[in-house]
Amino acid sequence: MTCAAPVADILATLRASGELDSLLDDTLTLDLVETILTEATRFAAEAIAPLNAIADRNGPHLAEGVVTTSPGWKALYTDWRTSGWNALSAPEAWGGQELPGIVQAACREIWNSASMSFGIGPTLTEGAIEALISHAPEALQRLYLPRLVSGEWMGTMNLTEPQSGSDLSGIRTRAEAADDGTYRIFGQKIFITYGEHDLTENIVHLVLARLPGAPEGTRGISLFLVPKFLVNPDSSLGERNDLVCVGLEHKLGLHGSPTCTMAFGEAGGAIGYLIGEENRGLNCMFTMMNNTRLAVGIQGVGVAERAYQKARAFAAERRQGRADPAVKEPSPILAHPDVQRMLLTMKAQTAAARGICYRAAAAIDRSEHAEDEAERRRALAIASLLTPIAKSFATDTGVEVASLGVQVHGGMGYIEETGAAQYYRDARIAPIYEGTNGIQAIDLVTRKIGQEDGGVIAALIAEMETVLAASTREADNRHLRAAVEILRATSRHLLDGMAGGRRDEVLASATPYLRLFALTLGGIELLKLANAAGDAAPARRLLSRFFNATLASTIPGLGQSILNGAPLNPAEADSALS
Repeated sequence: MTCAAPVADILATLRASGELDSLLDDTLTLDLVETILTEATRFAAEAIAPLNAIADRNGPHLAEGVVTTSPGWKALYTDWRTSGWNALSAPEAWGGQELPGIVQAACREIWNSASMSFGIGPTLTEGAIEALISHAPEALQRLYLPRLVSGEWMGTMNLTEPQSGSDLSGIRTRAEAADDGTYRIFGQKIFITYGEHDLTENIVHLVLARLPGAPEGTRGISLFLVPKFLVNPDSSLGERNDLVCVGLEHKLGLHGSPTCTMAFGEAGGAIGYLIGEENRGLNCMFTMMNNTRLAVGIQGVGVAERAYQKARAFAAERRQGRADPAVKEPSPILAHPDVQRMLLTMKAQTAAARGICYRAAAAIDRSEHAEDEAERRRALAIASLLTPIAKSFATDTGVEVASLGVQVHGGMGYIEETGAAQYYRDARIAPIYEGTNGIQAIDLVTRKIGQEDGGVIAALIAEMETVLAASTREADNRHLRAAVEILRATSRHLLDGMAGGRRDEVLASATPYLRLFALTLGGIELLKLANAAGDAAPARRLLSRFFNATLASTIPGLGQSILNGAPLNPAEADSALS
């Protein structure tokens, strides 16, 4: 089937959840945004999607430190970047188009729907651009940003090491200052997405390392720019730097994306340049990581949408059983209530995740570009609150919806030939990388809901109540109204738990609470979409009603599990697990 992004749904969500209309002017019109999305959809369908299954079967390979990407991948990337897609939201000063981040978020969904393996590469370049704009000295910005913004060079993020995964305090890669003001980097990094490839002539690695005498733990980590090829003052490429890909991972999914083991400094030291201050590298890296976390959430939306479309098309064609006993011929399985239930669940959950992600992207936009400083601070607080929710719920949605997609296909879904299994395999990494979803939940309950002594989440709940008050369909919204009250009660319970020293109890409730929060917020975003005028409003009202009746209705059980406290303390849990 053809890959076709739901442009009308994306545009409606941009307006309802992303507050797109507030950003429109004589230059950025609604027609222009629709044209951008339509063209992105065309490119994704004609250029990216046809290579997705090919890359899944014939991924990149490594020979003598050189990674050759999947057939057609290099030409695809060249066409993509020369069409200007890499530069959508970057500042005009560095060659970008300076479009709102929510427009780029929508395009990112479209790329990842066509191929997650392709979509993740440019995402890391975007993160590198953000980090350099925010923290790099001007000389490095002038040298590297124009080529990164154009997509002529790509960026990577080098955090993980064999002994140090989510806990970055164990990083052993070291950096030594040189007399010329540069540094020499020594060590090994694993799981480096697009760490080596043939798509661009240079690769710009952002590497976390530890200086001699640095404080222990994460307080002693610095961030360095380490290019594959050194760059001359005139921006031409110089000699090869002392870094090499020494391994390529064989993975469950995302086969088109090269996941590399990178060795730095095996021949005297890789030359690196300090980004930000010494021992403050994690602060700089979080600029990149936070944006990348939202981008990964949008990956979840993209793969969920693609899995839904494929399952919906299959269900319309596949005939099994008789939905109407009076009809002798087998019915399309789309006519069977249980298949309808699965498909509606897929569509509703995907739409809710899209709304949450676009809402977070809009908050990031306002935090960076609002004219009023107080408004920027408020938006940053909302963005900080929503990012772990968007990352976790949307990536869980990608897995759950792709799994249902396999189920709709039945036995054929378990056969690689149909393609349904690839979405499931590809989606499974997203809840893990860029900070596992468990870590996102911990961040939410220990740091984010406590912003301004709970004032930020209280303001968000007040906004939810305003949306409910504007809706006249009380019977349809009763589950959602109850969900908002439960969110208020559980939030206060966890805030009190942290204040009262019951940290283990709070942590045990973190993941259920994030799910509860996300389902409530997702229901609200769907209701906002349903309340909007337009020809599609009746169908969106039905989807909102289905979400409230089936998904939001599970919230009381989640709430009770949180309010009742952890059933086992850590010692009991350890005993039960032995």
